[in-house]
Amino acid sequence: MSLKKKKVFVAMSGGVDSSVAALLLKELAYEVVGVHMKCWSEEDNNIDCPALKDEEDARLSAQALGIPFYVWDFEKEYREKVYQYF
Repeated sequence: MSLKKKKVFVAMSGGVDSSVAALLLKELAYEVVGVHMKCWSEEDNNIDCPALKDEEDARLSAQALGIPFYVWDFEKEYREKVYQYF
């Protein structure tokens, strides 16, 4: 019987809910990987969206939990499929 841990990716927004979800999964012995989806840039000054702060908060949470952390850049897709659509 294989005792290999199951790997899960947790979408980490920088908020409490996703960080707690990552913690609970880690406590259940999952191999947890934190992922932050970059959907917007700070260079877009016409909106109030603290994207860099959210990313840093998510990174710090992952670091505190001792889990790997990656940022996946979906800015182009988000702009085309969500923002421009609306």
